[in-house]
Amino acid sequence: MAPSTRSPAMQEPDADDDWFAEEVPPETVAPPAANEFDHIARLLRPLTRGDPVALDLLDDAAVLPSRPGYDLVITKDAMVAGVHFLAGEQLDVVAKRLLRTNLSDLAAKAAEPYGYFLAVGWPSGTTVADREVFARGLAEDGALYDVSLLGGDTVTTSGALVVSATFLGWAPSGDAVLRRGARVGDRLMVSGTIGDGWLGLLAHWGEVEDPDGGLARRYRMPPPRLSIRDALRAYARAAADVSDGLLADTAHIANASGLRVLVDLDRLPLSPGARKWLGAQPEAGEARMSLASGGDDYEIVCAVDPTDVAAFQAAAMATGVPFRDIGEFVEGKGICALFKGKDITPERLGWLHG
Repeated sequence: MAPSTRSPAMQEPDADDDWFAEEVPPETVAPPAANEFDHIARLLRPLTRGDPVALDLLDDAAVLPSRPGYDLVITKDAMVAGVHFLAGEQLDVVAKRLLRTNLSDLAAKAAEPYGYFLAVGWPSGTTVADREVFARGLAEDGALYDVSLLGGDTVTTSGALVVSATFLGWAPSGDAVLRRGARVGDRLMVSGTIGDGWLGLLAHWGEVEDPDGGLARRYRMPPPRLSIRDALRAYARAAADVSDGLLADTAHIANASGLRVLVDLDRLPLSPGARKWLGAQPEAGEARMSLASGGDDYEIVCAVDPTDVAAFQAAAMATGVPFRDIGEFVEGKGICALFKGKDITPERLGWLHG
């Protein structure tokens, strides 16, 4: 997962074994305003959307049926206030960002989302109204992306808000698109636009103009590229989502595939907001490098056989997602970022996890 505010991570809370059973240190935290099981029934049970796997959140486990002919794809992300989302962010937005960043991982694997397990470390003093807002965000995006809550846990912490989700998805057996698999000569393709997430964070800090709020929206609630899974399955040999930065995540594909990748920064797909920002920068190459390493875009970068590029672009565009050819996989190791034919590869490719 990519960063949000680049501040030091807070200590994570401990969790007990019971789903959604609040752990409250009596000497430091006042009892919740209502019984925790009432919170489960009122706020969380509706998020299961009636899925029988969740057992109405009355048990301490979920029982998943098998799906013949499919592989189960599992991904997990954790987010800390002030690190992965803005401190003081609206809690429905936090919930949506949590779901969408996890769904982006499934999108990169060309998997169909199925459901998720949730863990929350609520700071002491969190109100019932706060929890209701968080649950509303989960409900809205659960309906939008057709995913149900299957179980999880909540605890109370003396630190910052911590949220985590484990997402499950299905892919036809052997068809999940992995990071490894790129071949020499494959073209490097990327969806959407690059740099908006990073610029959105700068806009929040008042460092970038964002009159219509579009850049900030891309940062706060990125749209997962779930619609392109059929195109990825048909044409992509390897893929990753752009969370840590285009250069960093492209390098992950190259390293996993045992190849070198050349990235043409002149060909970065940019939004109008990013183009406006770029035009005001004194060093175009350095500015493009910043856009390509900033992270938080949650686009999809992938390797496609050069003979399939046109068909792949057409299949993805039929779902409303454009892809641009921005480079090539070659023999060797690592990554080379080119601007006007010159190697300007930075030492730091993107966000580095601590």
